[in-house]
Amino acid sequence: MPRCSRHAIKNGCKGIEHSNFLDEPTAKLMSGKGAFLTLTLHTYAEMNDWPGYLPPESAKKNSVVLEAGIRSLKIASEAGVTICFGTDLLGPLGSAQTREFRIRSEVLSPVDLLRTATVNPARMLRVGDRFGQIKPGFVADLLILKSNPLEDITILDSPDKYLFAVMKEGRVYHSRWSKLPVDAPTPVSFIQ
Repeated sequence: MPRCSRHAIKNGCKGIEHSNFLDEPTAKLMSGKGAFLTLTLHTYAEMNDWPGYLPPESAKKNSVVLEAGIRSLKIASEAGVTICFGTDLLGPLGSAQTREFRIRSEVLSPVDLLRTATVNPARMLRVGDRFGQIKPGFVADLLILKSNPLEDITILDSPDKYLFAVMKEGRVYHSRWSKLPVDAPTPVSFIQ
């Protein structure tokens, strides 16, 4: 796998996805070339928590891939690779996407974890001059939380308990806070 990633980076690729078997030479190359890494770790942990979701052989493989992914995250972080938040869950597992923060917290600090979901993806998508930060002139995409995720990143796993409001482009789409009423149209849901 690292061989394929190195080949892609040497040929101008700026983003590597799902590289759970990253090695140090590849991470150093990525850092030097300004390539981004988007790992998906919780997919492997989550599927193992659903009895019967996978055959036993696949569940064992998921555990191996998860451990390798955590090592890859550490290698990438130590090499200075810009890391982004990613999820790849299917069907009913989509609601578990925030578990990625908990798993990554084994390696990254809370502030670095939040960067993986805000500033870093904005830079990767080349919109870092408008998205990913809270400052004048930037698009106001915000979560308003009851607690500070820098003190406990796992609060992001419990939106029913800690999420007060969601703003997208300065409009309030969801609010449980009386001082901040919803002012955006209700999005249409095709999946019930």
